[in-house]
Amino acid sequence: MTARDAGRPLRADAQRNRDKILATAVRVFTEEGLDAHLERIAREAGVGTGTLYRNFPTREVLIEAAYRNEVARLCDAVPELLATMPPHEALRAWTGRFIDYVTAKLGMAEALRAVVASGGDPYGHSRDMIQAAITTLMEAGTAAGALRSDIRPTDMFAALAGIAVTSAKPEQRDQAERLLDLILDGLKPPQLPQS
Repeated sequence: MTARDAGRPLRADAQRNRDKILATAVRVFTEEGLDAHLERIAREAGVGTGTLYRNFPTREVLIEAAYRNEVARLCDAVPELLATMPPHEALRAWTGRFIDYVTAKLGMAEALRAVVASGGDPYGHSRDMIQAAITTLMEAGTAAGALRSDIRPTDMFAALAGIAVTSAKPEQRDQAERLLDLILDGLKPPQLPQS
């Protein structure tokens, strides 16, 4: 059990090391899949293998933590986006981040399947967290009059999932961006006729 699992806060340097390991793990597992060497992850994160194994005793624990960290980063961005830009712009910025998240998730698919096969549940609560993030963004946009009120957040989630499945590969990013713009244009309230 790690200090984080036990509920004790990590020292600042330990938290930085953990964050570097997780970010590096996402990138390396996305590039190499399940065959990624944990020693490479430690080296590229700038930590020793002992530090990696102290935080993540098995490959499966690291994969699951890396995935959950990506979901948390995606969802935790919502308050900052809403605090720094108008709601419709915050939603657009967040949807771009969602495509980044799905691209990493697809790259890690083999590794995530191995976690599930070993009895882990990397996806537990991720759908609820993402749905809550979308709901917050859409409610802010509706309250500001920038988004239609008749579109449900679950519909937006389904649309984003569709875009992600069909256009989340890096070489399809331009298509994904166009589809995001199309969806978000459809969320704008209709313009009142000029009198």
